[in-house]
Amino acid sequence: MSRFLCCFAICAVALAQPGPGVDDRSPYILTEPVPGSDVPVQLTFVMTRDAIYTPIALRKPKGDGPFPAVLFFAGNGGGGMPEAKASILNRGYISDRFLAAGYVAAWIRYRAEVPGAYRKAEKLVATRRILSRPPLDYDDLISIIDYVKGLKFVDPKRVGLVGNSHGGELILKATSEIDVAAAAPSEPAAAEFLGIEGEEPVPKPANKAETMERIRRINTPLLIMGRDGDHLQGTFRLVYELLKEAGKQVEWVSYKHPRHGFIFPGRGKDGAYHPDEVQVAAIEGLLKFFGRYLKP
Repeated sequence: MSRFLCCFAICAVALAQPGPGVDDRSPYILTEPVPGSDVPVQLTFVMTRDAIYTPIALRKPKGDGPFPAVLFFAGNGGGGMPEAKASILNRGYISDRFLAAGYVAAWIRYRAEVPGAYRKAEKLVATRRILSRPPLDYDDLISIIDYVKGLKFVDPKRVGLVGNSHGGELILKATSEIDVAAAAPSEPAAAEFLGIEGEEPVPKPANKAETMERIRRINTPLLIMGRDGDHLQGTFRLVYELLKEAGKQVEWVSYKHPRHGFIFPGRGKDGAYHPDEVQVAAIEGLLKFFGRYLKP
């Protein structure tokens, strides 16, 4: 029994040690290899605004930095660390490309979505251990952004976001409260942020003044990515048009591809990535976009 307790204590101490190049503000780091690469993934948890934890799977270039950083995420929340780890290992073509270009690249997860809660929620105020309202999924994104900006190997002025589907909507919600260097909402399913109600042939906000007030708080340069033929293409385009109307720094691009979430190619059955021409072009476009805002 004494040998068991001794081994357990040694393992616990080892697991709690910072990984190479990891900021000691978050000492509970598990470093694991990535197949076919000499750059490991660092798995850790970020304290959220209500003092619980949400996962991040991060890879960094060799060296001390400070580096620019881009966070990747998609869809509704949930799944925890297994989902974050699976994303960087199995949908990591895009993060691999950014890592090779000199970015810290991370996949993140956040709590599950609560449909309909956003428009009823005031801005979250946290005072000591008292919250003004229950936290929502985009509050976790804000916590992760703050954490990444504080890493000693990241330049806090050069942090970007790429979010697909509901992840694209989270970008709009988060950047209406905080600023990042640049962000790309891809296929942003932003009905809640825009305040769209009902099913119109051409979507429109139920209360445009309320929607424009949220949009006016956004200062982050945005690249809105649509998908030709998607049944929500009208919503994707409306995001761009309202941002443009508000005088925001925003660009629009749309690609013809059969799959929702096409910017995140997955591994094939052979364990390799086989992105098609459209996926390659879209990711190269993202690298050029972020290169304008995040590269020195």
